[in-house]
Amino acid sequence: MNFDITSIYNNMPDFQSHSEARSWFKEQFGDRFLLRNSDEFEGERVYYYHLVKNPDVYEEYMETLSNDAGPEITSMEPFESYSTIEISEDGGISFSI
Repeated sequence: MNFDITSIYNNMPDFQSHSEARSWFKEQFGDRFLLRNSDEFEGERVYYYHLVKNPDVYEEYMETLSNDAGPEITSMEPFESYSTIEISEDGGISFSI
């Protein structure tokens, strides 16, 4: 399943909270929308999600990251298998492709 990130961004509603945004993405993308981390930035919690575009490549990439020998990356394919979505507590959204 290919995702047009620009189209997703242009067609998503305005969110008022992290919870509202998270619910919308989960409803749209199900188990392809994964929480990866959270951090505090300028006093506000920011949540980092991966929107998985290519599950097979993504899963292999995640497995290699956890390997003690480290990842052996020979192409851009692992990085193209997902997009990172940042959601702030107030519902602000930022995409990285």
